[in-house]
Amino acid sequence: MDATALFVFGLFVALWIAWFTPFLIKRRGGGAKAEVRAPASRWGMLLQGLSFAFASFHYAGWHTFTVPRVTASFIFEAIAVLLSWTSVYALGKQWRLEAALSPDHELIQGGPYSIVRHPIYTSMFCIFIALALMLASRWTALIGAVIFFIGTEIRVRAEERLLAGRFGTSFEAYRKRVAAYIPGVR
Repeated sequence: MDATALFVFGLFVALWIAWFTPFLIKRRGGGAKAEVRAPASRWGMLLQGLSFAFASFHYAGWHTFTVPRVTASFIFEAIAVLLSWTSVYALGKQWRLEAALSPDHELIQGGPYSIVRHPIYTSMFCIFIALALMLASRWTALIGAVIFFIGTEIRVRAEERLLAGRFGTSFEAYRKRVAAYIPGVR
């Protein structure tokens, strides 16, 4: 590996760390204890994790470090970093790994939640694309993306059942107005 490839890979890893950091430093579920959970969301998390593993499984080689791919990868990573930080902080004490509602849960619709209903999943998709552009072969990227979307849909549906049950017409109006996790796609 030459110095340029080492620098590119180091920057790629640094941006991954920057993306992941808010999830580590923000205390999960710092508010009231969850009263309602959606255990199905765990299956979605498992599939999302598998999608990243699958996309990384068959490394395409250093030849994939072309200027367009690296540039696009860094753009997606930057978007992912921005979304992870702003989303976690917009949720505040409501941020949790698993889909759950606490008694004092609020329907967050500001910040990144005014663009998509699930900006953390958008950030995960952006970081997945960055990984796929940087490391994956076309086939592992494609199969990983399919697995990612299945897992994300499981999580979105589990969370939205909880939110619809708690917030009723407010959530339905929000759902009609704002895309789920890909801007412009309802």
